[in-house]
Amino acid sequence: MRIGLIAGSGQFPIIFTRAAKNKGYAVYAVAYVNETDRELENFADEVQWLYLGQLKRLIRFFKQNAVSEAVMMGAIRKTRMFTDVRPDMKAIAVFSKMRHTHDDNLLSTFARVLEEEGISIKASTFLVPELLAPEGCWTKRKPNRSEQADINLGWRLAKEIGRLDIGQCVVVAGGSVLAVEAIDGTDATIRRGGPLGNGNAVVVKVCKPNQDTRFDIPAIGTGTIQTMHEAGVRTLAVESAKAIVFDQEEMVDLANRYDIAIVARGD
Repeated sequence: MRIGLIAGSGQFPIIFTRAAKNKGYAVYAVAYVNETDRELENFADEVQWLYLGQLKRLIRFFKQNAVSEAVMMGAIRKTRMFTDVRPDMKAIAVFSKMRHTHDDNLLSTFARVLEEEGISIKASTFLVPELLAPEGCWTKRKPNRSEQADINLGWRLAKEIGRLDIGQCVVVAGGSVLAVEAIDGTDATIRRGGPLGNGNAVVVKVCKPNQDTRFDIPAIGTGTIQTMHEAGVRTLAVESAKAIVFDQEEMVDLANRYDIAIVARGD
């Protein structure tokens, strides 16, 4: 069995590759210069290093290795979309027809192009469903009444900015929106909004209403909790079964140490 991997930054591509190898898959990975962790080379069967925009080389690499199924995972810093891209003629032809470069449109277009080339895109969690967030409160401390009200407000607002394909995360306190995620990402949003909450801020991170859950679903981990602690945020709410959780046990231990509440719920 063979699986293609289009790998951004972070630990997810490595976690996936190790799981795939344990389940008998040969992994052929496309990695991006200045983004993907080079440790991936220690686990994948073969790694092709590319710059963003080298679409023709990506397709050729998969076809040369008889890859007909692939997954997309890991972050790409959105700010690089304007500074460090080397599009080939195929990429220019494809993306010049797009009305905008919002995440959903960009990724869906990319996936559609690959599928037209005979490379189907599978859900990033199809070999690691245990990474999906379980429903419930994970921590010793539960959100209090005020925090629960802010979660409810933040949830509605996060779903709305998701519907507009702006971001997936908001920071709320006392019924007021302190920060909204845009191109700078979740950690930067927490750092912007957290200090404005005077120790009472809540982070809500959800899946976009029309999100293609094969890729780009929200992800959290110990780094999220550390950033929240440094920004003075005491509560995190995510969407159960539609968020990826890295190192959940360590994440919950760290949250308990900082007296941070984590809750996962359905939409």
